[in-house]
Amino acid sequence: MKKYSITPLTNSINKKIEIPGSKSITNRALLLAALADGNSEISNALLSDDTKYMLEGLKKCGIKIRKKGKNKYLITGNKGKFNILKSKTLFLGNAGTATRFLTATLSFCANKKIRVTGDKRMQERPIQDLIDGLNQLGAKVYSEKNNQCPPIIIEKQAVGGKCVIPGDKSSQYFSALLFAAPLAKKDIIIEVKGDLVSKSYIDLSLDIIKTFGVKIQNKNYKQFIIKAGQKYKTKNYKVEADASSATYFAAIAAATKSKIHITNLNPSSKQGDMEFLEILKKMGVSIKKYKNKGVEISGKSKLKPLGKINLNNMPDGAMTVAILCALTKGKSQLTGLQNLRLKETDRLRALSYELQKTGCDCQETKDGLIINGNPEKLHGAEIKTYDDHRMAMCFAVLGTAIAGITIINPDCVKKTYPDFWKDLKKLLKIH
Repeated sequence: MKKYSITPLTNSINKKIEIPGSKSITNRALLLAALADGNSEISNALLSDDTKYMLEGLKKCGIKIRKKGKNKYLITGNKGKFNILKSKTLFLGNAGTATRFLTATLSFCANKKIRVTGDKRMQERPIQDLIDGLNQLGAKVYSEKNNQCPPIIIEKQAVGGKCVIPGDKSSQYFSALLFAAPLAKKDIIIEVKGDLVSKSYIDLSLDIIKTFGVKIQNKNYKQFIIKAGQKYKTKNYKVEADASSATYFAAIAAATKSKIHITNLNPSSKQGDMEFLEILKKMGVSIKKYKNKGVEISGKSKLKPLGKINLNNMPDGAMTVAILCALTKGKSQLTGLQNLRLKETDRLRALSYELQKTGCDCQETKDGLIINGNPEKLHGAEIKTYDDHRMAMCFAVLGTAIAGITIINPDCVKKTYPDFWKDLKKLLKIH
């Protein structure tokens, strides 16, 4: 198994870095461009395993896609219709957004019976709430193995109406329905049972839906109303820099008392992980936002513990927060993260176990972690990544602050940030 050992910083640095486009936004933009009528140009798109699966999936659905240079694609939409080509199976690896978004879209516009599946881990990730929502809207969709997980069989198209699904597992189910709903023959009402997790990702979805010309009524995240007959419009769309990727470099600044300027991060972005910057402020880190010139993060003195804090709106960034809490003297309790158990791995269990290996007092709870930070007790360890890109990248942050951190299977970062190790090496290089 391949390994990557990180050399910690012995002195603070003052560096600039540019990060790649957002995976979440790239996959959303590609899908909506495919549902429009005519040509849309998507620039600064992220090219990673997850977005490759979306691109391949759209091509199998009869959408014409042409690469126009680095990170730029010309998408020819087909008026909200997908014509499934020879293969009746879409294999989408472990790409959660592609699997959920395309399952919903195909349930409204597929021209034949189709099977949506993925790798071993994807076949363990529940999708039943989305299936139930689609069936309430008139579709015939079911889990092939009757275990609430992919492979998913789509036999009949949805027509519209009302669906009620729980909001406590994944906002991606709701985003998937919101993207597909304008294709319906009748108006749609999507009702949330209980509280909706990761509302920031819903905001992101609604924002890009509006950009592509469709209006959706959001009634305080309890109900969404989508009028039938709306059409997605073509758009030349530039994908923002990825706020989730930015958390790793912002955290390195905080952990090593360094100054790092992320030059292409949009300070007013709607991405949920922008909240990470507010968490850094609570920990005593200085943040400067520059209009059109990114964000500068300056680590100062010792980091402050967070006490009890709900991170439900930023599940990806919460993993990086956990690493910083381990480097902070005092108790931090991270809550609202039950949906991390349904990701590429059970991230709460993985974080707890791997942090304990480094000497950190970390306890797993039902919906989060309790971390009694004591940086003096931390030591090196080989970190298992569980084939989870975010495990690799957040523990890389720890490796810049303490000696002896080695990442097992570092190539898993290709899922969302193929050049992560190259960018990290460039950042840590002392001239």
